[in-house]
Amino acid sequence: MPDSTHYCRVALPVPLRQTFDYLPPQPGVALYPGDRVRVPFGPRELVGIVVSVHHDGHMDTRAKPVLERLDPRASLPAHLLALCQWLADYYLHPLGEVLATATPPYLRQEQLPPQPWHWQLSTEGKGLSHEALKRSPRQQEVLRYLLDHAHCSTEQARALNLSPSAFKALEEKGLVERADTTDAPEFSTLLNAPMLTLNEEQAQAVERVAFHRYACHLLHGITGSGKTEVYLHLAERVLRMGKQVLVLIPEIGLSPQTVQRFRQRFAAPLVELHSDISDAQRAQNWLDARDGRARIIIGTRLAALAPAPELGLILVDEEHDTAYKQQDSVRYSARDLSIYRANALNVPIVLGSATPSLETLRHALEGRYAHLVLKTRAGGATAPRIRSVDLRNQPLEAGLCPEAMQALQHCLSRKEQALVFLNRRGYAPVQMCHACGWVSTCPSCSASMTLHSKPPRLHCHHCDRRSRIATNCPQCGHHDLQAKGLGTEQLEQRLSQKFEGITTLRIDRDSTRSKQALTEALNAVHSGEPALLVGTQMLAKGHHFANLTLVIVVDADQGFHNPDFRALEKMGQLLMQVAGRAGRGEQPGEVLLQTHRPDHPLLNVLLEKGYTRFARHLLEERQYAGLPPQWHCALFRAESKRAENAEALLRFARERIEARFPPSSHYALLGPLPATMERVQDRFRYQLFVRSDQRKALRPLLQHALEEIEASALAKRVRWSLDVDPVEV
Repeated sequence: MPDSTHYCRVALPVPLRQTFDYLPPQPGVALYPGDRVRVPFGPRELVGIVVSVHHDGHMDTRAKPVLERLDPRASLPAHLLALCQWLADYYLHPLGEVLATATPPYLRQEQLPPQPWHWQLSTEGKGLSHEALKRSPRQQEVLRYLLDHAHCSTEQARALNLSPSAFKALEEKGLVERADTTDAPEFSTLLNAPMLTLNEEQAQAVERVAFHRYACHLLHGITGSGKTEVYLHLAERVLRMGKQVLVLIPEIGLSPQTVQRFRQRFAAPLVELHSDISDAQRAQNWLDARDGRARIIIGTRLAALAPAPELGLILVDEEHDTAYKQQDSVRYSARDLSIYRANALNVPIVLGSATPSLETLRHALEGRYAHLVLKTRAGGATAPRIRSVDLRNQPLEAGLCPEAMQALQHCLSRKEQALVFLNRRGYAPVQMCHACGWVSTCPSCSASMTLHSKPPRLHCHHCDRRSRIATNCPQCGHHDLQAKGLGTEQLEQRLSQKFEGITTLRIDRDSTRSKQALTEALNAVHSGEPALLVGTQMLAKGHHFANLTLVIVVDADQGFHNPDFRALEKMGQLLMQVAGRAGRGEQPGEVLLQTHRPDHPLLNVLLEKGYTRFARHLLEERQYAGLPPQWHCALFRAESKRAENAEALLRFARERIEARFPPSSHYALLGPLPATMERVQDRFRYQLFVRSDQRKALRPLLQHALEEIEASALAKRVRWSLDVDPVEV
């Protein structure tokens, strides 16, 4: 056969559910699955991934040759290619876009990051003692580290707060030198600090995890029960086997403390994978993970697609968090993808949470997952006392009733820390005219514009539209405009005035926009000095504040008014998570939930019987309603500047489904209906909800609908998407 009949199948980053055949760049040049190639695609040139190489006896005269095989040092390994193919198949998404998501942006642009390097002692430096530079404390700190660890990357130096100027000074003295990271010696010892002794529950949890075979474990521990210490002990065993550990966290805000805990304990090379690091560093970390140099990989949901050829354990912290589900482009669940990956690689996976998702808890209760329960707090700490406070007919000051304000005063007078929790950013949810009732609605969305004071503005949190604060009513011209409702900015302002002299820290998305703002705020809390924290759900999970003894939830009723069928589940998880910040040190904790619904039966179950009983009630309700996790579902979304187009496309999809699949008790369709937020950025949004009691029955139905939609002319005038296993409806 002539060489021209060898083809490579390439997946390109385009929204098409197909791959494309290309000839080799030159006769005799071999290409392999996973290779990055630059190819012609219409008038453009794109970088794609070779997914297979095949042999065809017939010459395709339309096939074009590959323009260039890019540096093979950044090729995708076979295990990652297989994982992406499964993801594309399960979530019914184009493979090319999935592979683009799995590849760092730097590598998508045909680049490789600069050659990494590290600091190490020179021959002269190796002869010094630990006390040789005691007159220069910062240089001595660097010297001690290098004497103990042999080498230090710039990323490690930054994480350990080692002075860059100290390294340069030592380099000028000829005591340290730069060397390629690829030549870095193996870490001589695994541990930087000794492993802590586990309590009986923690030790039992560690012993129940079997290595070298697949099993999914739910580590169901109350807040403060020491789940992280269990993670560290499990990681130690895997690292001693010469394997890699993948640790997933739900959001970037938890990265610094997680990385710090692992670096303090282990000397093994560690990398981070999330969007808060530079593209070049992210690409290098990806390569370190792929080539096995990194033994510990910590990151957000995109780290679930990290290449790790020697993976031995996957840890998913706060597994219930909806942040693990990608909400645009490739709508995948990092948690579910990791479970599949662990099964495919025959390694254990541990899902940790104090408030497990209903899907995970159901699997554990029915025996499909191992249920590892931690019922007591570690280190002798006791669970906080949680009680509801009836807000009805109560006078409020800064959003707090007299009982809550008194508890706050007592806490601060004892030189302890308190958290006032309000999951609402800004100064006030809306600006209103007292004369005519005008409210500050967004002209582009079905939402109000939030009033902010720092800097002063009206801000839509859905489309990011910003405008000046009105001084006169745009509708009637009256000047009596008022802020209605309470946000974290207003709460911080009022409480700082009330408790003058006490450090007041507001931690929300607005106050932590810079990379160091959150770290600096958390460091201030960790100092243990008396402080009053005002924050949103950014503070609700994962953080350990030893001197925080009081939590006040300003509005515990938000979940009661949300039409999403998951609203009560999310409310219960959020309340228990934020309550768990109290009393994690030596002092007992107290939690006050302000509510206008103190007699709500589910709230009482949550407070009196605990989260597991609360979740069982929700599971029973979902069973009767035919909702997840008992049923499986998917969501077609459509949006257009013309509402009738979005609705028509989904109505067409429903008609095609009903024409192909006869009515059955095994599946149901709901819609098309307007989304909860009907209009965003001047686009009207509709959705079609599809559910089935059999996952296998759901798939052909969705595939048929996709084929019909893509063949429709209307699809070209409407933005639409399919979300399998949605977490938001």
